Amino acid sequence: MSTALRIELNKNLYLRDPQDTDLGRRLIAESILLIDEIGFEQFTFKKLAARMDSTEASLYRYFENKHRLLVYLMSWYWAWLRFQIRFHTHNVASAPERMRLILGILTRAHHDDPSTTQLDEAALYRLVINEASKAYLTHGVDEDNKVGLFREYKQLVADITLVVREINPAYAYPHALVSTLLEAARKQLFFAWHLPSLTDANPQQAAETEIYAFLESLVFGVLK
Repeated sequence: MSTALRIELNKNLYLRDPQDTDLGRRLIAESILLIDEIGFEQFTFKKLAARMDSTEASLYRYFENKHRLLVYLMSWYWAWLRFQIRFHTHNVASAPERMRLILGILTRAHHDDPSTTQLDEAALYRLVINEASKAYLTHGVDEDNKVGLFREYKQLVADITLVVREINPAYAYPHALVSTLLEAARKQLFFAWHLPSLTDANPQQAAETEIYAFLESLVFGVLK
């Protein structure tokens, strides 16, 4: 990552923190680009090592397998999103206004962030849209959960849930609503790109604006 923004993640995600070395930071930056190009299924550490002019053994010193790397990338993204939300809403007193800002961040998270100078945010965002579900839709999800691999996602949900409860303390399903919002923000854009008959968002006409409008109607429709 960049020296401007360091995000501390669960130590169970890695064998050695890639943020501590130049090779580790290159590993993260180049893995995002390679997975974006060829997809997670075709991605291997052998291909990444060749791209980086390094060795597989060197990369395996940071992550025990490619799934842990994927979970790391997703966790970094969720933690970065949480940072963005806190930064942009901490001085906003109105809970409904904070929620609207949050929805805007969720639907425009691919915009460039100068604090992540070594990362291609657009590639990372596409990776999240296309690959994020593969981080937890696995046979070993329960074991991964026990060692805290999804901590950052849960923390993000918890933060937004507090805003939901401010808007309507009597609403019975705040966690379900927030996790649905996070999943919908990703999946509606995925559908717009790949399965357009499953969404009303048009990728040729500012899909993020339509997805924002959908999420806003969903949130304030149930919380009114």
